[in-house]
Amino acid sequence: MRNFIFLSVFLLSFAGFSQKILPDINLKTFEGDKVNIADLTSNDKIAILSLWATWCVPCIKELDAINELYDQWKAEVDFEVYAISVDDSRSINRAKALVNGKGWEHNILLDTNQDLKRALGASAIPETIIVKNNEILYQHTGYRNGDEYELFDKLKKLSKE
Repeated sequence: MRNFIFLSVFLLSFAGFSQKILPDINLKTFEGDKVNIADLTSNDKIAILSLWATWCVPCIKELDAINELYDQWKAEVDFEVYAISVDDSRSINRAKALVNGKGWEHNILLDTNQDLKRALGASAIPETIIVKNNEILYQHTGYRNGDEYELFDKLKKLSKE
């Protein structure tokens, strides 16, 4: 019983430290331009942030699924998608080739030092986050076929709030 109480207190105190506001961090584009992620998501528009890497098969599957459904979703909800590569600087060319080959319409950003990933406390990828006015409204780790529909349900619900 003592162990259960200790564990409960520990988990509740840890949950209080979870990130609720998107950190003010600069990322880069493939062209080398700096982009502040907090500036991109400070308006009233909903944004999906997807942390991914070229070596992460579930990440690529998730971004493919979102890309496939993007036009259909966009007809119902006004939102943007930011696919944020956490590949290191040596893999930028591989990431660019993958994005071009896939034809993704997402906004692609680079987190080569994984500053955003660390600030969000993301221990694994894909990490999918819904943000509005820099407030993190939803966060999900991993991907299974069909998760994109749960994501869309969240988008619809949050767009009405």
